[in-house]
Amino acid sequence: MNTYIALLRGINVGGNCALSMKELVAMLEGIGARKVRTYIQSGNAVFECAAKHSAGFSTQLAAEILKRRGFAPHVHILTLEALEAAVAGNPFPEAVVDPGSLHLGFLAFPPRKPDLDKLSSLRKESERFHLTPGVFYLHAPEGVGKSKLAAGSEKCLGVPMTDRNWRTVCKVLEMAGG
Repeated sequence: MNTYIALLRGINVGGNCALSMKELVAMLEGIGARKVRTYIQSGNAVFECAAKHSAGFSTQLAAEILKRRGFAPHVHILTLEALEAAVAGNPFPEAVVDPGSLHLGFLAFPPRKPDLDKLSSLRKESERFHLTPGVFYLHAPEGVGKSKLAAGSEKCLGVPMTDRNWRTVCKVLEMAGG
């Protein structure tokens, strides 16, 4: 069996796109996932599957949510190895002491022409970012809620992404056995 992580974007935020984790588990099991575990209500799930490739899972899960709930969130599926690599690749190790200030934006695909100049112009002096083909790392010590860089990053990258703070990433990795 292979271990995968599903990260759903924009569910259960501000009363919009409501999806219970119990229902998410049932949907994942319905498309072939086993041993499904979830973390908090923002759409983080760890599961096992015999499939070697996870590409179809995101499409199938989004379609199932659309059918049952009337909306189709962006669903990002990671392998355990990809999540481990994202954690190991953290360019801001000193920021983990404040896990709410460090965010990882998991990219749907590598950005073709990211506007790094625009990203830099949005950055507060206290903020730092680092871009890899699969992850946009953001350290925002004053909080992402007030960060123009956080708000504008997806547009500047030109790639859909779903963001998780360090605490959530580490908890999901722990659940996945990494």
